[in-house]
Amino acid sequence: MSSTFSIAAKTLAIAIVFSGLTQSCIAQEEEEAPATNYIYGTYYNCSGGALSRADEITAKDAAVWNKLVEDGALTGWGYYAHHTGGQWQRLNWYSANSMEQLLDGGDAADAAFDDAYKALSEEEKAKPGFGSICNRHDDYIWSRNIGKQREGESKAAFSVYYLCDVSRETRADEIVKEHMAPIFDKLVDEGKLTSWGWASHEVGGWYRKLQTMTGPDHKSVLKARAEGLAAVYAEGNKLGEELTEICGTHSDYMWNVVH
Repeated sequence: MSSTFSIAAKTLAIAIVFSGLTQSCIAQEEEEAPATNYIYGTYYNCSGGALSRADEITAKDAAVWNKLVEDGALTGWGYYAHHTGGQWQRLNWYSANSMEQLLDGGDAADAAFDDAYKALSEEEKAKPGFGSICNRHDDYIWSRNIGKQREGESKAAFSVYYLCDVSRETRADEIVKEHMAPIFDKLVDEGKLTSWGWASHEVGGWYRKLQTMTGPDHKSVLKARAEGLAAVYAEGNKLGEELTEICGTHSDYMWNVVH
């Protein structure tokens, strides 16, 4: 598969994840019902060559992704590099305001990257492609309507991928909106985080919920996260205990925000 086309053909996420997933979030007034945005995330395991080459390819692809956003086909995109966590080494994501726009935007990305590949020189085509380097992946589509973002640079992202009791997921969302959101919204308002969000599984693997947060560096994100969790899961807090019962098993990732 081609170096540029391989990312578009398979990609996003995270969030968020990502997260970071920050370019697609819009801060809402408290009395407004927050809009739902959709995020397509592709989480890569890379064992086929140098990651620096994969990052070089994505840097060249950035112009295509940016144009898709400028033209309104997508609302945002991002590319994250693994810092700490599990086996995923790279995350590519894109976002839209509806599932229909997300799918149409993905098709537009496929076509744009196919054209870009055809325009490459034979010498460039002979080099290792992204798909040959990052040759295994997991795809997820997330929907998110809880979270907040402020202006500011995000260089670090933290994602928490939850396994949950499917029969009680709606209750988990209620707890997050009532109990967690005010705490993490305040961290954003105080400038301790650039963004945070809570997303739900639409399509993909085993993870059912995704919590994301971003900031200028990993130390500040970890500090803010610790402050938020101390409040959410304070001793004797029944809502925090209930949330843990529903979504207790999770996997944490720290990401470097590359694009």
